[in-house]
Amino acid sequence: MNTTPDAFNPRRFRSTVPFYVRYRLGYPESLIARVAAVVGLKPGDAVMDLGCGPGLLAVPFAKIGMHVTGVDPEPDMLAQAQAEADAAGVAVTLLQASSFALPQGIGPFKLVTMGRSFHWMDRAATLDVLDRLVTRDGALAFFDDSHPSTMENAWRRLTTDLANKYGRLESPNQKSKRDVNYRSDESLLFDSGFPVLEICGVTVKRELTADDVIGLARSLSTSSPERLGEKHAQFESELRAGLAELSPGGSFTEIAELAALVAKRA
Repeated sequence: MNTTPDAFNPRRFRSTVPFYVRYRLGYPESLIARVAAVVGLKPGDAVMDLGCGPGLLAVPFAKIGMHVTGVDPEPDMLAQAQAEADAAGVAVTLLQASSFALPQGIGPFKLVTMGRSFHWMDRAATLDVLDRLVTRDGALAFFDDSHPSTMENAWRRLTTDLANKYGRLESPNQKSKRDVNYRSDESLLFDSGFPVLEICGVTVKRELTADDVIGLARSLSTSSPERLGEKHAQFESELRAGLAELSPGGSFTEIAELAALVAKRA
């Protein structure tokens, strides 16, 4: 696998940990239940959350009775995931590792989930590894969110534009999308051991304050305190000014589509 620093920085999200759980969109229980139904999960089935972060998927799957293993290269994320599991009263097994070097002896799993993480991986090589770790009746589920172009999400465009101005960080796969030879996740999956694809999704709406938007920006690798460094204070000042223009009262609305691409074996 490609392990160049540009492709794999195991502590890329270190400075986002305090903001991730508080400000990122979680995955609704209805979406977790739909994925579980599509995959045919039963209580006690083994699930691995690869790139688990602070447990946004690991904990919900544990809450519906799965035996969950969370894997992440960032120790502070794992500590937060443990705290979230403890608060929810569920047990999860947490391992410090990554798709580039999974622990020996793990698996097999009925389901492997990835939440907003697959684009940081060597995708083809990861699929090959997971083919050997997932049961014959098992599946993969790639969770993500997107934001439709609507007036309510104007604050989101402002945040993205400012992140671009201050030096937006893209994953290797995001950069490759501009290449005519780029292959989407779906394209790679059709040639993998998991070619049967199905999308589960829900659309949500939530209300935010200016502080919430700032916190969300801090949770993103593109505009984290570590990424922006000495530019971070200036970035936040400019973002607050732009938000005040958009909504002098400081109220914002987020409309987002939360979806899981489920990939099963033929």
